[in-house]
Amino acid sequence: MTALLQVDHVGRSFSGGLFSRRRTRAVADVDFTLSAEQPEVFAVIGESGSGKTTLARMVLAMTAPSEGAIRFQGRDLREIRSRRDRLDFMRHVQPIFQNPFEAFNPLKRVDRYLYAAAARFRGAATRVAAEAMADEALHQVGLSLAEVKGRFPHELSGGQLQRTAIARALIPRPALIVADEPVSMIDASLRMTVTNLFRTLRDELRVSIIYITHDLATAYYVSDRVIVMRQGEVVESGAAEQVLTVPRHPYSKLLKDSVLSIDGAWAGDALRSHAIP
Repeated sequence: MTALLQVDHVGRSFSGGLFSRRRTRAVADVDFTLSAEQPEVFAVIGESGSGKTTLARMVLAMTAPSEGAIRFQGRDLREIRSRRDRLDFMRHVQPIFQNPFEAFNPLKRVDRYLYAAAARFRGAATRVAAEAMADEALHQVGLSLAEVKGRFPHELSGGQLQRTAIARALIPRPALIVADEPVSMIDASLRMTVTNLFRTLRDELRVSIIYITHDLATAYYVSDRVIVMRQGEVVESGAAEQVLTVPRHPYSKLLKDSVLSIDGAWAGDALRSHAIP
């Protein structure tokens, strides 16, 4: 199997402070591979403090592992040192963050972010070219440039703004998107729109997605495979349906039991999202 991403027994520890010798282990011995041939939605599930966001930051080359290695298309992410290396990496791997209102400067029109991505990652030399690339990406998420052009973040709904953030991530035509809690800050009625969009990106654009979440219902609905993290460690992994319907580890069972009306929430394709308390 040709690997798109290899997370090879990765760990990350942090020091307790300037005068402390104590170290906190945020991630311990996480190991998985994403195929380059078969795009998938790969969910990383856990509560706050489980290490899932630290793992996401390592995959995005924002934080270096203390142990193990992460390779994207065969290249160790520790080799990314220069601005040129970083730019080349970001052409292929793009983030989507939790709060869309924090991802955009409230004093800056949102279309400017799209034009900047078109120029930086796709070499758009003119405004016309940048607008065409922005409009194409927005259509892929169910919007259009006419709907967002000239508007500030507060003039868009949370769902529109998150889809705009996804459109910005699509402009470079990445192979991998790392989405850190992308639906937790938007209305429950819009979560289906975003999770369906992830399916479309996987199936039609052949983009793999690492979906970081504490929401078991959306993870079940959209994911192909999952890992469940607790205190930095992977306690269970496998096919999403298997792990989330018949969990084996006591912690996975506890998470499942904390989802209210689980049979109704997961019946067919009628998703009602219930987050872990």
